[in-house]
Amino acid sequence: MIASTDNESWLIDCGDEIVQKKAECGLSGLSDWERLVYCLWVADYSIRNAGDLGAAEDLYEDYRKDLLFFSRELELTKTSEFFALATEFLPEKYEQRFEDICREVRKAKPNV
Repeated sequence: MIASTDNESWLIDCGDEIVQKKAECGLSGLSDWERLVYCLWVADYSIRNAGDLGAAEDLYEDYRKDLLFFSRELELTKTSEFFALATEFLPEKYEQRFEDICREVRKAKPNV
């Protein structure tokens, strides 16, 4: 089980805001960074609630493709490298890298 952290709270809160914005504006209304966070939120939700990434595709079929695309666009190497390991994905590895991924994503937030 993944321990609760500040980054977990951030992802839940920020993800909730983005989910609400997506409901109002659609995916096209989200910035690249918001789309990345949304995809990370989908993956995290699936891992925390189902123990794997199976439920993520039910929430958003293209979450992985978009997560990789936007993490590469934003030059987030830790995030893109981790999610590129599709066949080797293990929840334990996600737990080990969760903090680094969140720090990298948070740091990339554009100044609006």
